[in-house]
Amino acid sequence: MEAKVANAYLYDVRIAPRKVQIVLDLIRGKDVEMAAAILKNTPKRGADILSQVLKSAVANAENNHGMDKSKLYVAKCFVTPGSHMLKRVMPRGKGSANRILKRTSHITVCVAEKE
Repeated sequence: MEAKVANAYLYDVRIAPRKVQIVLDLIRGKDVEMAAAILKNTPKRGADILSQVLKSAVANAENNHGMDKSKLYVAKCFVTPGSHMLKRVMPRGKGSANRILKRTSHITVCVAEKE
């Protein structure tokens, strides 16, 4: 029988995926309480965003799937690159210009109940 999984998504977050990936590696496979404590004490910008997504996944698990909060752990979490919605220009020599892509991320956090 397949275990129930509750998901939470956050799309088009204005932070580069490689910055979020560093913080995601810290919480993957941990209990929800431990993951929340790690995110609270991590001095990276992605930690605040991820704590909100984790809270949303826990709330989805409790309300939509009837799971016990004390048995939850982070089953899967990953980030994928979003669109380059913001494009900027940096002036270069001889009247030319280089493009700067302001990167966005799609964040997914999945929590499951331990057997």
